[in-house]
Amino acid sequence: MISRGARALKWALDRSAALVMALAALPGMAVIAIAILVEDGPPVLFVQRRVGKGGRPFRMLKFRSMVRDAIAQHAAVTDDPFGVVRGDPRITSTGRFLRRTGLDELPQLLNVLVGQMSLVGPRPDVPEQVANYTPGDRRRLAVRPGITGWAQVQGREEIGWPDRIALDVWYIEHWSLWLDVKIILLTIGQLFRADPDPVHDAMNVDRARERQRDRHH
Repeated sequence: MISRGARALKWALDRSAALVMALAALPGMAVIAIAILVEDGPPVLFVQRRVGKGGRPFRMLKFRSMVRDAIAQHAAVTDDPFGVVRGDPRITSTGRFLRRTGLDELPQLLNVLVGQMSLVGPRPDVPEQVANYTPGDRRRLAVRPGITGWAQVQGREEIGWPDRIALDVWYIEHWSLWLDVKIILLTIGQLFRADPDPVHDAMNVDRARERQRDRHH
């Protein structure tokens, strides 16, 4: 686990780096905002409730990469509320570019600056997923979630949820500053990656159904 001193160091480095990156990225973010507005109108940002360190919810920011009524269209695209759809028709042209380059995540630098996220850590899940966590899964909540993470650079949506969770727990147990640097470098190396081929993993759906059945008994 990450010691208290290491946490303080990581937090200080996170905030310093996030501030520098945010200032440097401001012109680019302005261009992205204009591109989103021109193609599909407002809003520029997609704000979603996620769960952070200690199970505390927060509002995670992203540049909007889907059409405005994407949530309403979700059931028509997939029956998995937690999964990523290959070739998702709801993604805009601008959004496809943003996702391939990872630029849609840039607004999360603000989440880092206000203490809700880290540059590197487990990606934050939505409350509906966290509600179905096992005690082992909840170890992911011991640290601030990250803009990128160990599971992200090991396959993202191309690996199943149990493996993703195991990779995140491994990261927490083996954390070092150099591991964070390695993950950041690997993330940069994955820019302009091809669209992922998401693995079909029904774990979250099955857990949600089991929890619902338990409520009715």
